Amino acid sequence: MALSAGDVPTMYTVLVNSLSADEAVRRPAETALAQCEARPGFCSCLLEIISARGLACREDVRLLATVYFKNSISRYWRHRRDSYGISNEEKDHLRKNLLVNIREENSQIALQLAVLISKIARLDYPKEWPDLFSLLAQQLQSADVLASHRVFMVLFRTLKELSTKRLAVDQRNYAEITSHLFEYTWNLWKSDVQTILQNLSMLSQRSDIDSILEQSNDLMLICDRWLLCLKIIRQLIFSGYANSSYKDKQAKLWDFAKRACTKLMKVLVTLQGRHPYSFVHQAVLPAIVDFCLNMITNPEQGGASFEEFLIQSMVFVKSVLECKEYKPSSTGRVINESSQPLSLEQRKKNFGAVASDMLKIVLPGDRVMLLCNILIRRYFIYTAKDLEEWSENPESFHHEQNLVQWTEKQRPCAEALFIVIFENYREQLAPVVVSILREAMALSPPLETDVTAGMLLKDAAYTAAGHVYYELSNYLSFNEWFHGSLSIEISNGHPNMRIIRRKIALLLGQWISEIKGDTRKLVYHALVGLLQDNDIAVRLAACSSLCYLFQESSFSELDLFECLPTCWTMCFKLTEDVQEFDSKVQVLNFISVLLEHAGDKVIPFASQLSHFFQKIWDESAGESLLQIQLLAALRTFISSVGYQSPLSYHMLIPILQSGINVDSPDALNLLEDSVLLWETTLLNAPSIVSQLLDLFPYLVGIVTRSFDHLEVTINIIEDYIIFGGSEFLKRHGASLANILDTIVGNVNDKGLLTALPIIDLLIQLFPQEAPPLISSALQKLIFICLNQDDEHNPSRTTVRASAGAILARLLVMNTNFTGQLLSEPALLTSIQQTGISVNNNLLLSLVDMWIDKVDDANVIQQKEYAMALSVILTLHVPRVIDKLDDILSVCTTVIMGGREVKTEDDTSGDITSSSWLGNDNSGYSNTSKELRKRQVKDSDPIKQASLEDMLRDNLKACAALHGDATFNAAIGRIHPAAFAQLQQALNIA
Repeated sequence: MALSAGDVPTMYTVLVNSLSADEAVRRPAETALAQCEARPGFCSCLLEIISARGLACREDVRLLATVYFKNSISRYWRHRRDSYGISNEEKDHLRKNLLVNIREENSQIALQLAVLISKIARLDYPKEWPDLFSLLAQQLQSADVLASHRVFMVLFRTLKELSTKRLAVDQRNYAEITSHLFEYTWNLWKSDVQTILQNLSMLSQRSDIDSILEQSNDLMLICDRWLLCLKIIRQLIFSGYANSSYKDKQAKLWDFAKRACTKLMKVLVTLQGRHPYSFVHQAVLPAIVDFCLNMITNPEQGGASFEEFLIQSMVFVKSVLECKEYKPSSTGRVINESSQPLSLEQRKKNFGAVASDMLKIVLPGDRVMLLCNILIRRYFIYTAKDLEEWSENPESFHHEQNLVQWTEKQRPCAEALFIVIFENYREQLAPVVVSILREAMALSPPLETDVTAGMLLKDAAYTAAGHVYYELSNYLSFNEWFHGSLSIEISNGHPNMRIIRRKIALLLGQWISEIKGDTRKLVYHALVGLLQDNDIAVRLAACSSLCYLFQESSFSELDLFECLPTCWTMCFKLTEDVQEFDSKVQVLNFISVLLEHAGDKVIPFASQLSHFFQKIWDESAGESLLQIQLLAALRTFISSVGYQSPLSYHMLIPILQSGINVDSPDALNLLEDSVLLWETTLLNAPSIVSQLLDLFPYLVGIVTRSFDHLEVTINIIEDYIIFGGSEFLKRHGASLANILDTIVGNVNDKGLLTALPIIDLLIQLFPQEAPPLISSALQKLIFICLNQDDEHNPSRTTVRASAGAILARLLVMNTNFTGQLLSEPALLTSIQQTGISVNNNLLLSLVDMWIDKVDDANVIQQKEYAMALSVILTLHVPRVIDKLDDILSVCTTVIMGGREVKTEDDTSGDITSSSWLGNDNSGYSNTSKELRKRQVKDSDPIKQASLEDMLRDNLKACAALHGDATFNAAIGRIHPAAFAQLQQALNIA
């Protein structure tokens, strides 16, 4: 029942109770709110509460109402099959009244309102809410500072949300918005700059800054509005235009200045990336690059610096050095010797050449080497804070150093900049890096135990050497380096040497392509040894590099097998010791790599691994991403143990049941990987035991939910049909029929072509038992065959040909059931009601279809057609004798064509295997299971039968059925040439 205005007080009371600290009061209120969410009028009641300002309405209750409102937008704004959603009338009411309530004094509520307006705009603009931006613009004309600020808050959130829509029409809409908003926003931003600077100048001369700021809230609102305008300008520049290829005593003002400077640098980064040619001017590109380089190399000269700004300076320099538009053309500058204007491409080449010259001036050789030195010696060095964080939480420290986005932290950003600089100036910088490396190794001997400046420099030098291994191998012998220093440092187990041990562990993975000969085995054992280190960060680094080593094409299986027992033990222990999600995923990835390369050598460890997988699955309840990684590892595990997999069913089957149950809480996340694991399990099962048979009903729910996993589903069904046999059909025939009935008629042509081979297989293996079970799906195939909608549609033609072949097989292998199926009056009536033109006899309509579509069928389908037409001759079908000429023409063509195929490939037998083999030319594996599949396919009665003998016998039966006179008269109407071919086909003299 819908909620109305009279329910607002009740709703307010429920919201108040849901904030209560008393669980007995809070729980019923939360339940009541959950029940009301889907009721019409819920959002309207919430909006009334949000709009009720003053002492009569608590601020925390209003804030909670905005949160529930926002969540309702995500869940019910769009109509769904399981909910009526929000009515169009209520939506219109909400849109109008939301804009009326923009001037909200509470900043938290204002932010939530802006977010939920943006969510509605993403769904409704411009079709349902065309006047959104014009209404916002109207409010700007006469707005005070607070209202103006709130409008820009809404604009920023809305523009950010709309920028994620990437269809062409959405981008055109965004461009139109930009054309209306940009100039006004730009002018207001410039005006706010002047206002802010004037006020800052005034405040700098006063001693009572704090009291003035407390009395002047407008200044802070203007500052925040300035920042919002800047964000909007950046967003409009990036998404709204087509791509052309003072630190003060007051903390708030200082924080604002930092954010503003960082945002300005982000604007420059975005603008340069989006419109690189606009920077090619003597007063722009060299000046900005020079400024950024000065900030990186001499941050103290620029006054007080801060990490966020340094990061953006590095990002800008990196972006410029990577910019392909600034690379000189191989043909040089384009000189215009005619009066004709240069083309766009010619102008771009000239811009590129000019930009390249500018960068050569601003980045001479000595400055490049200085920048390289500073990046390594200053920004790569661990600080005291870094080492403290490592000691407190080595696991978190490891992931922050290796998995964090490079634009978020100073050291990863410096490393990314170093890599780009080195790629641009490798010949100059390779000797510099080697020099720093040798200097560091001299300052810090391998057996050092104190954390000295030399040790930290060595760690930084190793970092640089790891990133640019591809060039340093020309200057440095890895074998000499490993034996002379690295191996000794690895064996130095002092706690302080964890810094170097961790870096060597990472470095060995980076230099993998340069590790040759006997040294490779030593590296394997060194890394396995580091898996046993006392420091988790070192162990995780070793785990990462071992993954790279074992995935490398030239890895030694023999060396892997030697390390395998220790690797398993250390992996199991590491999983117990780590706590973070990223660590567990990393260990699981390593285990998957080991399983993939160990093959059947993993069987002795199957029991340990099963226990491990069970433990991890139980501990990862609710962590879908980790469970997805575990499912992938299980697939590899089952493939490795092969026919020994039933030993792990006690662990595997419950996990499978949890993953393939569409009603489980995590089904949305786990279903895809669980279905793939199910397929792998069946593929490696020596037989379909009762435990596996019990899983099949879950497939009904999966197919009913969606066809996203159709191809894997079909593979699973095929395994059950072939290896489950009659026991499977007896237990789950109804479920199978349900699945096929759901698929046929509801999937597209590609999906049908995937599913039809299963129906063909069913009829082949169970010609008497299966057809009655799947009669509904077969009736749908009759519709497909008789619906002549495939003109100029090749895929539909293929579907009709395949469906016709299945019905032809059905007629040959179970003639009586086919007659019953086609004689049902309701079937004929329903076909005629759809507008399909058919004879009163559906079998004759199918005869016409088989004759008409024989040229669109493949070889085996043609044989099925011909055999079905041959069987027709023996049935009491009116007027079939009138089609004798066409029927015999088809049969003759198929027989002669079959002989040609046999001549071309004598190993193929009479005619190619059944239609459900498709065009698979990949051959079969040597496993007994694949051999069994091939045997089933090769034993197809259609393939084994002789069409010549069948036709010869059926012609005799036809003559007896219709009488010699009628039969001879029909034969006499055949063209002499065609009759001669028939005699040749049947070997009749």
